[in-house]
Amino acid sequence: MGLRFLTAGESHGKALVGILEGMPAGLELSVLEIQAELRRRKLGHGRSLRQKIEGDPVEILSGVRHGRTLGSPIALEIPNADFKNWEGIMSVEPRAGEARRVDVPRPGHADLVGKLKYGFEDMRDSLERASARETAMRVALASVARSFLKACGVCVASRVVSIGGEADSRSLPCPISKLNALADASLVRSTSREAGRRMMAEIDRARAEGDTLGGTFEVFAEGLPVGLGSYAHWDRRLEGPLAAALMALNAVKGVEIGLGFKAARARGSQAHDELLPKGRRVAYKTNRSGGIDGGITTGQPLILRAAMKPLATLMKPLDSVDLRTMRPAKAHVERSDVCAVPAAAVIAESLAALVLADTILVKFGGDSMREMLPRLKAWNP
Repeated sequence: MGLRFLTAGESHGKALVGILEGMPAGLELSVLEIQAELRRRKLGHGRSLRQKIEGDPVEILSGVRHGRTLGSPIALEIPNADFKNWEGIMSVEPRAGEARRVDVPRPGHADLVGKLKYGFEDMRDSLERASARETAMRVALASVARSFLKACGVCVASRVVSIGGEADSRSLPCPISKLNALADASLVRSTSREAGRRMMAEIDRARAEGDTLGGTFEVFAEGLPVGLGSYAHWDRRLEGPLAAALMALNAVKGVEIGLGFKAARARGSQAHDELLPKGRRVAYKTNRSGGIDGGITTGQPLILRAAMKPLATLMKPLDSVDLRTMRPAKAHVERSDVCAVPAAAVIAESLAALVLADTILVKFGGDSMREMLPRLKAWNP
């Protein structure tokens, strides 16, 4: 068995909590590393004031002693600083009256379908958990997986490729190991200054018009061993859990690996990676497959690409229906970002890290890093 994780908490509740199970004992882990990734998640031009309110001070509650994992479940907590302003509205105990009840759903959000599924009267009961605030805990838990990958010689990074109609068409300008430093220096996590300026201007125009923007981003992983995943069972093909993890990220509507949808328009001679002898090994001419063939890693860099839709909360709200009166109304307005694509790229890195750490543990096993790492090092197909 590899990794399992669970998160809990509402957007304006008291705290976010999470548990990660399956991490081997003996992994060096610092709360500072987790905190650094949570800061990266807050990056981006077009974010809301919530990012300034929340400092996201993470606390390790269990599973770590003297800077090393114990092999037991790792529990983390991130308090919501804004809870003090919502304590009455988000009270756990019963309250009389209606506190900021939500009756008009936002098109494209979980408001309406959540109400219908769970039978809520007040759609705040669904929108609080559906909020992307929960991803802070996924990033925190994934920071542990990222530390594990680092110990295994694997680097995960990302960049923004487009926001709205503005895109960066350049190929990767630096090694994957240096990509995050370059991307994080940009307010939109673009590796092109010129494209970054255009993206920021696009965000400013959308903000002025009360609108929102989506975009695309890429996630890379370097240093993966050959042989992760499997072709033997449908659910072990590595593309499956990777795509599922990214598709489960709020507002993501599409995921590609390697050439992705471009492969559907190419001939076979332009879609696959030809092979070459390299001493006693086989090398690849290209990496159109994105580092996975037949559900198994090839040893080449992993390349993921995802598309994020514009956020559902608009300052100039869309037409909706007041569910109390069943009359036309403008959608509910909740504090939100204009654009969260840069943050989504960082979160997607984290989600990929969780999947990749899990697949390494499944293949090489072990209750401790001392047991597992020699197996990984000795692996040489």
